[in-house]
Parts: sequence; C-alpha cells; structure tokens
Amino acid sequence: MLKLYGEEISSRLMLGTAQYPSPAILIDAIKTSKTEIVTVSLRREMSGAKSGEGFWSLIRSLDLRVLPNTAGCHTVKEAVLTAHMARDVFSTDWIKLEVIGNHDTLQPNVFALVEAARILTEEGFKVFPYTTDDLIVAERLLEAGCEVLMPWCAPIGSAMGPLNRYALRSMRGHFPEVPMIVDAGLGRPSHAAEVMELGFDAVLLNTAVAKAGNPVAMADAFAKAVDAGCSAYQAGMLEPRDLAVPSTPVIGKAVFT
Repeated sequence: MLKLYGEEISSRLMLGTAQYPSPAILIDAIKTSKTEIVTVSLRREMSGAKSGEGFWSLIRSLDLRVLPNTAGCHTVKEAVLTAHMARDVFSTDWIKLEVIGNHDTLQPNVFALVEAARILTEEGFKVFPYTTDDLIVAERLLEAGCEVLMPWCAPIGSAMGPLNRYALRSMRGHFPEVPMIVDAGLGRPSHAAEVMELGFDAVLLNTAVAKAGNPVAMADAFAKAVDAGCSAYQAGMLEPRDLAVPSTPVIGKAVFT
C-alpha cells in the first residue's frame, strides 16, 4: 500500500488526462488502468469553455482523487497563484507543483521550485514537486516541507525512458523513506517496470498512454508493468554478476570413467 501525505493508495500508476482522442477513451483508459489518482491542469478548467465544465463533471463522476497541477507556470508568483486557484476549483490541498525553466526541455527551474514549495507548504498545501534527479535539490525540497518527490527520468513527452539510471538509483538510495513518483519521460511499459525495479513507489504518465495507437490497451500494459516491477523489487532481484555461475550443482555429480 502506497501512503501519500497520510492517504493510503492501492494503485501505483497515476495518469494525466490531456491529449486523449475522446472523453470516452479517457474514461476507458482510466478504468482499465485501475488508477486512483489523475492529474488535471487548472488552465483547462479556467478556460470558461463548456467543454471544460463537461470534462470536470466527467472526472468527478469517476470518484478519483484529483491532483491538480501548475503546468505552464514559469515563475514563483504564477505557480503560487495557480495553486491557490486550483485549491478553490478542485477542493483539494494537493498540488503537483511545476515551475518550468526551459521552453525546449521543459526542465524545472529548481530554484523557483524550492521557493514556491516553501511558500505553499507554509500555507497548508501538500506539495508534489516535479523536479530533476539532483540530490541537493531533493534535500532542499524536503527541507521546504515536501513529503513526496517527483523526479523526472527524461524530458516531458520525450518517451525516452530513464536517461540517468545512476542518478535515479542514487536518489532512491539516499532517501529510502521518502515516497517517490517518477514523473515525465516514460514511453514504454518496460520503462515503468525498470524504474519500479529501482525501488520507486509509483509512476505518473500521460503522453505514452494518451497518444498510443490504442490508449486503453496501453493503459492496461502500463498497469501490469508497474505491478511487475514493484513485485520484482519487493521479491529481491538477483544482481548482475561478472562471471558465469552454474545453476546445476557441481558437488556430487556423476563421474564417468
């Protein structure tokens, strides 16, 4: 069971809700994945369009926990304001905090991220910071009051999978008790299984499912991969060896003369 800010969550797969071909496919993908948490962008809700209102009604009908995000924010002031608006709209103090620093890579501005995280935690928000795999940044976010970390494994939407396995493994090992959700850059179910095998607690993804040829089938594949990776880590995997080790006993073997 995964525990996030005191809340127990059964599913270790979280889904974004953007870019799906249709609301019906989105619903089917969510149900198939068995996710309990979906992320929603405030910008979609504040557009004032009837489609946005209908979308929010659809999400509420699924009885899921909503994790609103500050996607598209580039400054501390903008992120904090968006978080306050999201709390009013979605009636939750959970917030996925994004403060983007680079337009091309969508890499977080970690300096602004830490500052915004400190402000929001002091105001009662439960912050899920979208960050890099840097250990020092992680320490600063925890000092700012965050109880969960969401490191990327590659740029958002790139589908490249884990680019720096050493950094991810180091982060997991350095903060063994902190819930960590790998967010951004996962493109294949095997990527999800890989980061779960490193000991991460969950994954959050959007594009890899929403833009798949069959989003519903892909949601199912990712759900199974996350479960498999988690089970493998908990079972205790055999580490790679430099030499061959026979699986057949060599002691007591038959001798032919």
